[in-house]
Amino acid sequence: MTVPFKNVPPNLRTPLFFAEVDNSRANSGAQTMRTLIVGQITSGGTATANVPVISQGVADAKTVGGQGSMLALMTAAYRAADPFGEVWYLPITDHGSGVAATGSVALTGTATASGVISLYIGGVLVSQAVTASQTAAAVATALAATITANADLPVTASAGSGTVTITAKNKGLTGNDIDLRLNYRGSAGGEATPAGLTVAITAMANGATPPDLTAAFAALGDQPFDFIVFPYTDTASLDALKTLLSDATGRWSWSRQLYGHGFAAKVGSLGTLTTFGTGRNDQHVSVLGIYDTPTPAWIIAADFAGTAAVSLRADPGTPLQTLALTKTLAPPIASRFALTDRNVLLWDGVSTCIVGDDGTVRLENVVTTYQKNAFGAADDSYLQIETMFLLAYVLRELRSVITSKYARMKLAADGTRFGPGANVVTPNIIRMDLIARYRELEQAGHVQNGDAFKRDLIVEKDRTNPNRVNVLWPGTLINQLRIFALLAQFRLQ
Repeated sequence: MTVPFKNVPPNLRTPLFFAEVDNSRANSGAQTMRTLIVGQITSGGTATANVPVISQGVADAKTVGGQGSMLALMTAAYRAADPFGEVWYLPITDHGSGVAATGSVALTGTATASGVISLYIGGVLVSQAVTASQTAAAVATALAATITANADLPVTASAGSGTVTITAKNKGLTGNDIDLRLNYRGSAGGEATPAGLTVAITAMANGATPPDLTAAFAALGDQPFDFIVFPYTDTASLDALKTLLSDATGRWSWSRQLYGHGFAAKVGSLGTLTTFGTGRNDQHVSVLGIYDTPTPAWIIAADFAGTAAVSLRADPGTPLQTLALTKTLAPPIASRFALTDRNVLLWDGVSTCIVGDDGTVRLENVVTTYQKNAFGAADDSYLQIETMFLLAYVLRELRSVITSKYARMKLAADGTRFGPGANVVTPNIIRMDLIARYRELEQAGHVQNGDAFKRDLIVEKDRTNPNRVNVLWPGTLINQLRIFALLAQFRLQ
Protein backbone atom coordinates (compact mmCIF):
# COMPACT_ATOMS: atom_id res chain seq x y z
CA MET A 1 0.00 0.00 0.00
CA THR A 2 1.23 3.46 -0.88
CA VAL A 3 0.70 6.17 1.74
CA PRO A 4 0.00 9.47 -0.08
CA PHE A 5 2.45 11.80 1.66
CA LYS A 6 2.57 15.33 0.28
CA ASN A 7 5.53 16.73 2.23
CA VAL A 8 7.52 14.00 4.02
CA PRO A 9 10.39 13.21 1.59
CA PRO A 10 10.88 9.59 0.43
CA ASN A 11 14.68 9.76 0.88
CA LEU A 12 14.56 10.53 4.61
CA ARG A 13 17.17 8.58 6.69
CA THR A 14 17.39 10.57 9.94
CA PRO A 15 15.35 8.96 12.76
CA LEU A 16 12.68 8.75 14.15
CA PHE A 17 9.21 10.25 14.24
CA PHE A 18 7.87 12.63 11.61
CA ALA A 19 4.18 13.58 11.25
CA GLU A 20 2.47 15.22 8.30
CA VAL A 21 -1.02 16.63 8.76
CA ASP A 22 -3.60 16.21 5.99
CA ASN A 23 -7.01 17.91 6.36
CA SER A 24 -8.40 16.79 3.01
CA ARG A 25 -10.87 14.36 4.62
CA ALA A 26 -11.78 16.48 7.66
CA ASN A 27 -13.61 19.46 6.19
CA SER A 28 -17.03 19.86 7.79
CA GLY A 29 -17.06 23.65 7.98
CA ALA A 30 -20.30 25.60 7.78
CA GLN A 31 -20.94 28.40 5.32
CA THR A 32 -20.60 31.97 6.61
CA MET A 33 -23.29 34.20 5.12
CA ARG A 34 -22.51 37.90 5.49
CA THR A 35 -24.78 40.89 5.08
CA LEU A 36 -23.82 44.14 3.33
CA ILE A 37 -25.85 47.26 4.07
CA VAL A 38 -25.48 49.86 1.31
CA GLY A 39 -26.40 53.27 2.69
CA GLN A 40 -25.65 56.96 2.54
CA ILE A 41 -23.84 58.73 5.35
CA THR A 42 -23.94 62.34 6.55
CA SER A 43 -21.12 64.77 7.16
CA GLY A 44 -21.27 63.77 10.83
CA GLY A 45 -20.31 60.19 10.05
CA THR A 46 -16.76 58.95 10.52
CA ALA A 47 -16.79 56.38 7.72
CA THR A 48 -14.53 56.59 4.72
CA ALA A 49 -16.77 56.65 1.68
CA ASN A 50 -16.83 53.56 -0.55
CA VAL A 51 -14.76 51.46 1.86
CA PRO A 52 -16.59 48.45 3.31
CA VAL A 53 -16.26 48.08 7.08
CA ILE A 54 -17.65 45.56 9.56
CA SER A 55 -20.54 46.66 11.77
CA GLN A 56 -20.26 46.67 15.53
CA GLY A 57 -23.91 47.36 16.22
CA VAL A 58 -26.55 50.06 16.05
CA ALA A 59 -24.62 52.57 18.15
CA ASP A 60 -21.59 52.02 15.94
CA ALA A 61 -23.71 52.68 12.85
CA LYS A 62 -24.65 56.09 14.23
CA THR A 63 -20.98 56.92 14.65
CA VAL A 64 -19.94 55.55 11.28
CA GLY A 65 -22.86 56.93 9.29
CA GLY A 66 -23.95 59.89 11.39
CA GLN A 67 -27.13 60.12 13.45
CA GLY A 68 -30.22 60.07 11.28
CA SER A 69 -28.27 58.92 8.25
CA MET A 70 -29.69 56.35 5.91
CA LEU A 71 -26.92 53.92 6.90
CA ALA A 72 -27.62 54.27 10.62
CA LEU A 73 -31.38 53.86 10.27
CA MET A 74 -31.08 50.89 7.91
CA THR A 75 -28.69 49.19 10.32
CA ALA A 76 -31.12 49.66 13.22
CA ALA A 77 -33.95 48.16 11.18
CA TYR A 78 -31.80 45.26 10.00
CA ARG A 79 -30.50 44.45 13.46
CA ALA A 80 -34.03 44.40 14.87
CA ALA A 81 -34.70 41.43 12.59
CA ASP A 82 -31.25 39.81 12.55
CA PRO A 83 -29.33 40.51 15.78
CA PHE A 84 -26.73 37.75 15.30
CA GLY A 85 -25.53 37.67 11.69
CA GLU A 86 -22.26 39.19 10.49
CA VAL A 87 -22.99 42.64 9.04
CA TRP A 88 -20.82 45.02 7.01
CA TYR A 89 -21.47 48.57 5.82
CA LEU A 90 -20.82 50.04 2.41
CA PRO A 91 -20.85 53.78 3.23
CA ILE A 92 -21.95 56.04 0.37
CA THR A 93 -21.78 59.82 0.20
CA ASP A 94 -24.44 61.97 -1.42
CA HIS A 95 -23.95 62.70 -5.09
CA GLY A 96 -22.22 66.02 -5.69
CA SER A 97 -25.22 67.17 -7.71
CA GLY A 98 -27.76 65.60 -5.38
CA VAL A 99 -30.80 67.51 -4.16
CA ALA A 100 -32.38 66.91 -0.76
CA ALA A 101 -36.10 66.22 -0.59
CA THR A 102 -38.23 68.73 1.29
CA GLY A 103 -41.73 68.78 2.71
CA SER A 104 -43.70 70.93 5.12
CA VAL A 105 -46.25 71.01 7.89
CA ALA A 106 -48.36 74.17 7.75
CA LEU A 107 -50.39 75.12 10.82
CA THR A 108 -53.17 77.69 10.98
CA GLY A 109 -55.53 78.87 13.69
CA THR A 110 -55.24 79.00 17.45
CA ALA A 111 -55.69 76.04 19.77
CA THR A 112 -58.92 76.20 21.72
CA ALA A 113 -58.05 73.18 23.87
CA SER A 114 -54.92 71.43 25.01
CA GLY A 115 -53.81 68.36 23.12
CA VAL A 116 -50.99 66.72 21.21
CA ILE A 117 -49.95 66.91 17.60
CA SER A 118 -48.98 63.37 16.53
CA LEU A 119 -46.76 63.77 13.50
CA TYR A 120 -45.16 60.68 11.99
CA ILE A 121 -41.90 61.24 10.12
CA GLY A 122 -40.78 58.15 8.24
CA GLY A 123 -42.96 56.07 10.53
CA VAL A 124 -41.46 57.55 13.72
CA LEU A 125 -43.88 59.36 16.05
CA VAL A 126 -43.05 62.95 16.97
CA SER A 127 -45.38 64.17 19.72
CA GLN A 128 -45.78 67.88 20.27
CA ALA A 129 -47.78 69.11 23.26
CA VAL A 130 -50.18 71.99 22.55
CA THR A 131 -51.82 74.22 25.13
CA ALA A 132 -55.08 76.12 24.83
CA SER A 133 -54.71 79.57 23.18
CA GLN A 134 -51.35 78.63 21.62
CA THR A 135 -50.99 80.14 18.15
CA ALA A 136 -50.07 78.25 15.01
CA ALA A 137 -46.74 80.07 14.80
CA ALA A 138 -45.83 79.11 18.37
CA VAL A 139 -46.79 75.49 17.79
CA ALA A 140 -44.74 75.39 14.57
CA THR A 141 -41.67 76.75 16.37
CA ALA A 142 -42.05 74.19 19.14
CA LEU A 143 -42.62 71.35 16.67
CA ALA A 144 -39.50 72.24 14.69
CA ALA A 145 -37.47 72.24 17.92
CA THR A 146 -38.86 68.83 18.90
CA ILE A 147 -37.95 67.39 15.51
CA THR A 148 -34.47 68.86 15.70
CA ALA A 149 -33.98 67.44 19.20
CA ASN A 150 -34.44 63.91 17.86
CA ALA A 151 -31.12 63.47 16.08
CA ASP A 152 -32.05 59.97 14.94
CA LEU A 153 -34.71 61.27 12.56
CA PRO A 154 -33.71 61.31 8.87
CA VAL A 155 -34.64 64.99 8.55
CA THR A 156 -33.91 68.48 9.84
CA ALA A 157 -36.58 71.09 10.52
CA SER A 158 -37.01 74.88 10.65
CA ALA A 159 -40.04 77.03 11.36
CA GLY A 160 -41.35 80.30 9.98
CA SER A 161 -44.79 81.94 9.78
CA GLY A 162 -46.57 78.86 11.14
CA THR A 163 -44.93 76.44 8.72
CA VAL A 164 -42.38 73.77 9.57
CA THR A 165 -40.06 73.07 6.65
CA ILE A 166 -38.63 69.57 6.73
CA THR A 167 -35.50 68.61 4.80
CA ALA A 168 -33.97 65.16 4.32
CA LYS A 169 -30.50 64.73 5.81
CA ASN A 170 -29.35 62.68 2.82
CA LYS A 171 -29.71 63.95 -0.72
CA GLY A 172 -31.28 61.97 -3.55
CA LEU A 173 -34.48 60.25 -4.58
CA THR A 174 -34.77 58.22 -1.39
CA GLY A 175 -35.65 61.35 0.57
CA ASN A 176 -38.96 61.40 -1.30
CA ASP A 177 -39.84 58.15 0.48
CA ILE A 178 -39.84 59.80 3.92
CA ASP A 179 -43.54 59.79 4.73
CA LEU A 180 -45.15 62.66 6.66
CA ARG A 181 -48.58 62.06 8.18
CA LEU A 182 -50.75 62.99 11.13
CA ASN A 183 -52.50 60.69 13.55
CA TYR A 184 -51.46 57.38 11.99
CA ARG A 185 -53.09 55.41 14.81
CA GLY A 186 -56.26 57.52 14.74
CA SER A 187 -58.74 58.14 17.52
CA ALA A 188 -58.52 54.48 18.56
CA GLY A 189 -54.87 55.12 19.34
CA GLY A 190 -55.62 58.39 21.12
CA GLU A 191 -54.34 60.57 18.29
CA ALA A 192 -56.27 63.67 17.18
CA THR A 193 -55.36 67.21 16.14
CA PRO A 194 -56.01 69.71 18.96
CA ALA A 195 -59.21 71.71 18.47
CA GLY A 196 -58.78 75.09 16.81
CA LEU A 197 -55.70 74.09 14.82
CA THR A 198 -55.63 73.06 11.19
CA VAL A 199 -52.64 71.13 9.90
CA ALA A 200 -51.79 70.74 6.20
CA ILE A 201 -48.97 68.46 5.12
CA THR A 202 -46.98 68.78 1.93
CA ALA A 203 -45.33 65.43 1.15
CA MET A 204 -41.58 65.12 0.81
CA ALA A 205 -40.60 65.70 -2.82
CA ASN A 206 -38.00 67.03 -5.25
CA GLY A 207 -35.17 64.86 -3.95
CA ALA A 208 -32.98 64.08 -6.95
CA THR A 209 -29.84 62.32 -8.19
CA PRO A 210 -28.88 59.10 -6.42
CA PRO A 211 -25.23 58.41 -5.57
CA ASP A 212 -22.85 56.94 -8.13
CA LEU A 213 -22.15 53.37 -7.01
CA THR A 214 -19.24 52.61 -9.33
CA ALA A 215 -16.40 53.23 -6.89
CA ALA A 216 -18.26 51.68 -3.98
CA PHE A 217 -18.97 48.42 -5.78
CA ALA A 218 -15.41 48.24 -7.11
CA ALA A 219 -14.12 48.51 -3.53
CA LEU A 220 -15.91 45.29 -2.53
CA GLY A 221 -13.29 43.22 -4.30
CA ASP A 222 -13.90 39.50 -3.87
CA GLN A 223 -15.28 39.55 -0.35
CA PRO A 224 -18.51 37.51 -0.36
CA PHE A 225 -21.82 38.97 0.79
CA ASP A 226 -24.97 36.86 0.60
CA PHE A 227 -27.50 39.49 1.68
CA ILE A 228 -27.13 42.91 0.07
CA VAL A 229 -29.48 45.48 1.60
CA PHE A 230 -30.13 47.93 -1.20
CA PRO A 231 -31.93 51.25 -0.64
CA TYR A 232 -32.41 52.29 -4.26
CA THR A 233 -34.98 51.33 -6.88
CA ASP A 234 -34.12 53.79 -9.63
CA THR A 235 -33.07 52.21 -12.91
CA ALA A 236 -29.43 53.31 -12.86
CA SER A 237 -28.81 51.99 -9.34
CA LEU A 238 -30.56 48.67 -9.95
CA ASP A 239 -28.64 48.25 -13.19
CA ALA A 240 -25.39 48.76 -11.25
CA LEU A 241 -26.44 46.06 -8.79
CA LYS A 242 -27.40 43.78 -11.68
CA THR A 243 -23.91 44.18 -13.14
CA LEU A 244 -22.33 43.51 -9.74
CA LEU A 245 -24.19 40.19 -9.41
CA SER A 246 -24.11 39.21 -13.09
CA ASP A 247 -23.86 35.55 -14.14
CA ALA A 248 -21.47 36.49 -16.92
CA THR A 249 -18.97 38.85 -15.33
CA GLY A 250 -20.19 39.52 -11.79
CA ARG A 251 -20.40 37.72 -8.49
CA TRP A 252 -22.43 34.81 -9.89
CA SER A 253 -20.01 34.19 -12.77
CA TRP A 254 -18.03 30.95 -13.13
CA SER A 255 -14.78 32.80 -12.51
CA ARG A 256 -15.77 34.50 -9.25
CA GLN A 257 -18.34 32.21 -7.55
CA LEU A 258 -19.12 34.74 -4.81
CA TYR A 259 -22.91 34.76 -5.21
CA GLY A 260 -25.20 37.07 -3.21
CA HIS A 261 -28.70 38.53 -3.54
CA GLY A 262 -30.08 42.07 -3.42
CA PHE A 263 -33.03 43.06 -1.20
CA ALA A 264 -34.93 46.26 -1.96
CA ALA A 265 -38.41 47.66 -1.40
CA LYS A 266 -40.70 50.02 -3.25
CA VAL A 267 -43.71 51.91 -1.94
CA GLY A 268 -46.36 52.67 -4.54
CA SER A 269 -49.78 51.95 -5.98
CA LEU A 270 -50.56 48.77 -7.89
CA GLY A 271 -50.01 50.60 -11.18
CA THR A 272 -46.70 52.04 -10.05
CA LEU A 273 -45.44 48.68 -8.86
CA THR A 274 -46.53 46.71 -11.92
CA THR A 275 -44.90 49.27 -14.21
CA PHE A 276 -41.74 49.02 -12.14
CA GLY A 277 -41.78 45.21 -11.97
CA THR A 278 -42.32 44.61 -15.66
CA GLY A 279 -39.37 46.88 -16.36
CA ARG A 280 -36.95 44.66 -14.39
CA ASN A 281 -35.62 41.17 -15.13
CA ASP A 282 -32.93 40.12 -12.67
CA GLN A 283 -32.83 36.85 -10.75
CA HIS A 284 -30.39 38.27 -8.22
CA VAL A 285 -32.70 40.96 -6.79
CA SER A 286 -35.98 40.79 -4.90
CA VAL A 287 -38.12 43.91 -4.42
CA LEU A 288 -40.90 43.96 -1.84
CA GLY A 289 -43.91 46.01 -2.94
CA ILE A 290 -46.25 47.81 -0.54
CA TYR A 291 -48.55 50.82 -0.67
CA ASP A 292 -49.20 53.73 1.67
CA THR A 293 -47.03 52.66 4.57
CA PRO A 294 -45.45 55.35 6.78
CA THR A 295 -42.13 53.44 6.70
CA PRO A 296 -39.58 54.58 4.09
CA ALA A 297 -38.77 52.03 1.39
CA TRP A 298 -35.10 51.83 2.41
CA ILE A 299 -36.05 50.99 6.00
CA ILE A 300 -38.39 48.31 4.67
CA ALA A 301 -35.53 46.93 2.56
CA ALA A 302 -33.39 46.50 5.68
CA ASP A 303 -36.28 44.93 7.62
CA PHE A 304 -37.00 42.65 4.65
CA ALA A 305 -33.38 41.55 4.29
CA GLY A 306 -32.84 40.94 7.99
CA THR A 307 -36.01 38.88 8.29
CA ALA A 308 -35.14 36.81 5.23
CA ALA A 309 -31.50 36.36 6.25
CA VAL A 310 -32.30 34.63 9.54
CA SER A 311 -34.39 31.99 7.75
CA LEU A 312 -32.20 31.56 4.67
CA ARG A 313 -29.09 31.23 6.79
CA ALA A 314 -30.73 28.46 8.83
CA ASP A 315 -32.13 26.63 5.79
CA PRO A 316 -32.07 28.10 2.28
CA GLY A 317 -34.94 25.90 1.13
CA THR A 318 -37.55 26.81 3.75
CA PRO A 319 -40.12 29.25 2.30
CA LEU A 320 -40.16 32.77 3.72
CA GLN A 321 -43.93 33.10 3.74
CA THR A 322 -45.55 34.36 7.00
CA LEU A 323 -42.30 35.75 8.47
CA ALA A 324 -43.07 38.96 10.36
CA LEU A 325 -41.40 42.28 9.56
CA THR A 326 -40.50 44.09 12.78
CA LYS A 327 -39.99 47.69 11.63
CA THR A 328 -42.51 48.07 8.80
CA LEU A 329 -45.75 49.81 9.70
CA ALA A 330 -48.90 48.50 8.06
CA PRO A 331 -50.81 50.56 5.52
CA PRO A 332 -54.35 51.64 6.46
CA ILE A 333 -56.92 48.94 5.73
CA ALA A 334 -58.20 50.74 2.63
CA SER A 335 -54.66 50.85 1.18
CA ARG A 336 -53.83 47.16 1.52
CA PHE A 337 -53.57 45.12 -1.66
CA ALA A 338 -56.30 42.54 -2.25
CA LEU A 339 -55.51 38.94 -3.17
CA THR A 340 -56.01 39.62 -6.87
CA ASP A 341 -53.68 42.63 -6.71
CA ARG A 342 -50.96 40.65 -4.99
CA ASN A 343 -51.25 37.88 -7.53
CA VAL A 344 -50.72 40.46 -10.31
CA LEU A 345 -47.63 41.75 -8.53
CA LEU A 346 -46.16 38.26 -8.22
CA TRP A 347 -46.59 37.75 -11.97
CA ASP A 348 -44.80 41.06 -12.53
CA GLY A 349 -41.71 40.27 -10.47
CA VAL A 350 -42.69 42.11 -7.27
CA SER A 351 -42.64 40.32 -3.92
CA THR A 352 -45.71 40.64 -1.71
CA CYS A 353 -46.69 40.95 1.93
CA ILE A 354 -49.89 40.69 3.93
CA VAL A 355 -51.14 42.36 7.10
CA GLY A 356 -52.59 40.41 10.01
CA ASP A 357 -55.51 41.49 12.17
CA ASP A 358 -53.02 42.78 14.73
CA GLY A 359 -51.38 45.06 12.16
CA THR A 360 -48.26 42.92 11.73
CA VAL A 361 -46.81 42.99 8.23
CA ARG A 362 -45.74 39.53 7.07
CA LEU A 363 -43.96 38.26 3.98
CA GLU A 364 -46.30 36.42 1.63
CA ASN A 365 -44.20 35.32 -1.35
CA VAL A 366 -40.66 36.49 -2.05
CA VAL A 367 -39.83 36.29 -5.75
CA THR A 368 -37.03 37.67 -7.86
CA THR A 369 -37.62 40.20 -10.62
CA TYR A 370 -36.64 37.57 -13.22
CA GLN A 371 -39.56 36.88 -15.59
CA LYS A 372 -38.23 36.28 -19.11
CA ASN A 373 -35.35 34.52 -20.81
CA ALA A 374 -32.98 36.09 -23.32
CA PHE A 375 -35.55 35.65 -26.09
CA GLY A 376 -38.29 37.45 -24.16
CA ALA A 377 -40.26 34.27 -23.47
CA ALA A 378 -41.83 33.68 -20.06
CA ASP A 379 -39.41 31.85 -17.76
CA ASP A 380 -40.02 30.87 -14.12
CA SER A 381 -36.76 28.97 -13.55
CA TYR A 382 -35.42 31.70 -11.26
CA LEU A 383 -38.79 32.82 -9.88
CA GLN A 384 -38.34 31.93 -6.21
CA ILE A 385 -35.67 33.42 -3.98
CA GLU A 386 -35.16 30.04 -2.31
CA THR A 387 -33.95 28.64 -5.64
CA MET A 388 -31.13 31.18 -5.74
CA PHE A 389 -29.99 30.53 -2.18
CA LEU A 390 -30.21 26.76 -2.62
CA LEU A 391 -28.05 27.01 -5.74
CA ALA A 392 -25.43 29.06 -3.93
CA TYR A 393 -25.48 26.67 -0.97
CA VAL A 394 -25.13 23.52 -3.07
CA LEU A 395 -22.40 24.96 -5.31
CA ARG A 396 -20.38 25.99 -2.26
CA GLU A 397 -20.80 22.53 -0.77
CA LEU A 398 -19.53 20.92 -3.97
CA ARG A 399 -16.64 23.33 -4.16
CA SER A 400 -15.73 22.47 -0.58
CA VAL A 401 -15.67 18.74 -1.37
CA ILE A 402 -13.55 19.09 -4.50
CA THR A 403 -11.07 21.65 -3.16
CA SER A 404 -10.58 19.73 0.10
CA LYS A 405 -10.10 16.22 -1.30
CA TYR A 406 -8.69 16.78 -4.78
CA ALA A 407 -6.57 19.91 -4.51
CA ARG A 408 -3.34 18.02 -5.36
CA MET A 409 -4.24 14.79 -7.08
CA LYS A 410 -3.05 13.01 -10.20
CA LEU A 411 -5.76 12.22 -12.75
CA ALA A 412 -6.09 8.84 -14.44
CA ALA A 413 -8.63 7.39 -16.84
CA ASP A 414 -11.33 5.08 -15.54
CA GLY A 415 -10.07 1.49 -15.38
CA THR A 416 -6.48 2.43 -14.53
CA ARG A 417 -4.97 -0.07 -12.06
CA PHE A 418 -3.15 1.66 -9.22
CA GLY A 419 -2.42 0.59 -5.66
CA PRO A 420 -4.36 1.58 -2.55
CA GLY A 421 -3.29 4.95 -1.19
CA ALA A 422 -1.89 6.17 -4.47
CA ASN A 423 -2.33 9.87 -4.98
CA VAL A 424 -4.54 9.27 -8.01
CA VAL A 425 -8.16 10.01 -8.80
CA THR A 426 -10.36 8.93 -11.70
CA PRO A 427 -13.63 10.33 -13.00
CA ASN A 428 -15.47 7.37 -11.43
CA ILE A 429 -14.01 8.12 -8.00
CA ILE A 430 -15.13 11.73 -8.30
CA ARG A 431 -18.51 10.50 -9.47
CA MET A 432 -18.95 8.35 -6.36
CA ASP A 433 -17.99 11.29 -4.15
CA LEU A 434 -20.54 13.53 -5.84
CA ILE A 435 -23.25 10.91 -5.43
CA ALA A 436 -22.38 10.46 -1.76
CA ARG A 437 -22.51 14.21 -1.18
CA TYR A 438 -25.82 14.44 -3.01
CA ARG A 439 -27.26 11.80 -0.69
CA GLU A 440 -26.13 13.91 2.28
CA LEU A 441 -27.77 16.98 0.79
CA GLU A 442 -30.89 14.93 0.18
CA GLN A 443 -30.93 13.76 3.80
CA ALA A 444 -30.62 17.39 4.90
CA GLY A 445 -33.62 18.37 2.76
CA HIS A 446 -31.84 20.56 0.24
CA VAL A 447 -32.24 18.35 -2.87
CA GLN A 448 -34.44 15.45 -3.98
CA ASN A 449 -34.63 12.48 -6.41
CA GLY A 450 -31.27 10.97 -5.53
CA ASP A 451 -31.78 7.92 -7.75
CA ALA A 452 -32.40 10.12 -10.78
CA PHE A 453 -29.31 12.15 -9.94
CA LYS A 454 -27.18 9.01 -9.76
CA ARG A 455 -28.54 7.82 -13.10
CA ASP A 456 -28.01 11.10 -14.95
CA LEU A 457 -24.74 12.31 -13.41
CA ILE A 458 -21.88 12.49 -15.92
CA VAL A 459 -18.22 12.78 -14.88
CA GLU A 460 -15.65 12.41 -17.63
CA LYS A 461 -12.19 13.46 -18.70
CA ASP A 462 -12.12 16.25 -21.22
CA ARG A 463 -11.42 14.97 -24.74
CA THR A 464 -8.86 17.64 -25.59
CA ASN A 465 -7.40 18.52 -22.18
CA PRO A 466 -6.20 15.38 -20.33
CA ASN A 467 -5.86 17.32 -17.09
CA ARG A 468 -9.49 18.42 -16.95
CA VAL A 469 -12.65 16.72 -15.66
CA ASN A 470 -16.07 17.80 -16.94
CA VAL A 471 -19.20 17.22 -14.84
CA LEU A 472 -22.89 17.38 -15.69
CA TRP A 473 -24.58 17.84 -12.30
CA PRO A 474 -28.30 17.03 -12.81
CA GLY A 475 -29.52 17.88 -9.30
CA THR A 476 -33.12 18.62 -8.41
CA LEU A 477 -33.54 21.30 -5.76
CA ILE A 478 -36.10 20.88 -3.01
CA ASN A 479 -39.44 22.65 -3.52
CA GLN A 480 -41.56 24.74 -1.14
CA LEU A 481 -45.17 24.12 -0.14
CA ARG A 482 -46.87 27.32 -1.25
CA ILE A 483 -50.35 26.39 -2.37
CA PHE A 484 -52.76 23.90 -0.79
CA ALA A 485 -55.75 23.54 -3.11
CA LEU A 486 -58.72 21.57 -1.82
CA LEU A 487 -61.99 20.72 -3.51
CA ALA A 488 -64.59 20.21 -0.79
CA GLN A 489 -66.85 17.79 -2.65
CA PHE A 490 -69.33 17.33 0.17
CA ARG A 491 -72.44 15.12 0.38
CA LEU A 492 -75.87 15.56 1.95
CA GLN A 493 -77.97 12.68 3.20
